Amino acid sequence: MDIRIGNGYDVHALAEGLPMWLGGVRIPSEYGFVAHSDGDVAIHALCDALLGALALGDIGHLFPDTSPEWKGIDSKILLGKVVALIASQGWRVGNADITIALQRPKLAPHILTMRSVLAEVMGIPVDAVSVKATTTERLGFVGRGEGCEVWASALLVRP
Repeated sequence: MDIRIGNGYDVHALAEGLPMWLGGVRIPSEYGFVAHSDGDVAIHALCDALLGALALGDIGHLFPDTSPEWKGIDSKILLGKVVALIASQGWRVGNADITIALQRPKLAPHILTMRSVLAEVMGIPVDAVSVKATTTERLGFVGRGEGCEVWASALLVRP
């Protein structure tokens, strides 16, 4: 069996009055992400990890923010397209691990739902998707509530 590992990273600024989407889930918050798409920074980092595992570039290459086609798009659709691309090359997702750094709101109540949504889109068991949330102890732009950072790792397998 062949395996490949990829890493992804993304960051988005926060602004008042925008929706907050993380891991395919709408999070109740007075702040949301400034972005061309729905701004789901967790899915964007995950897409980059999946693409990186096969050296297929990054999400900005496949879905450029200069294209009106992707304006406001649900990032779950982008993830589905990435998973389909991977499958077309004979690979499948083995597991994914995501770490979200966000000062507020608290994400613990939403993590299981995020895992379930992401697992469904990728067509893998929920126990193959890890989502963790942390703060930066009020340090840096995340700690000041200016934005969110996400790191993702993914394992691809080819039977």
